[in-house]
Amino acid sequence: VTEEQMRSAGKLMRDVCLPKYPKVTLEVADGIQKGDIPNSKDSNCYINCILEMMQAIKKGKFQLDATLKQMDLMLPDNYKEEYRRGINLCKDATVGLKNAPNCDPAHALLSCLKGNIKVFLFP
Repeated sequence: VTEEQMRSAGKLMRDVCLPKYPKVTLEVADGIQKGDIPNSKDSNCYINCILEMMQAIKKGKFQLDATLKQMDLMLPDNYKEEYRRGINLCKDATVGLKNAPNCDPAHALLSCLKGNIKVFLFP
């Protein structure tokens, strides 16, 4: 997978999830993409939507095996080692968190990944 293919797939996810959360503006979504992760219901649920499309989260639970499999399919080789390490460090990020009503596990997971992966990528 090339960087361009990866970004193209990310744009498709963004185009599906953004209209579902009208309070998440393009500016907020761009901020999340750069690693500025606000903790609000709408932004968390937008993040959750994308993470679900990536098969990283399901009903508020981190899907470690599915995430590692998707990472192998969707990331260029030069990102894989760093992401594998970060994903494993975050395997318990959603434990004990309730998904309803604020999509808190998605916020916790993305924040953990951002803190543990040097080259942070998010659609």
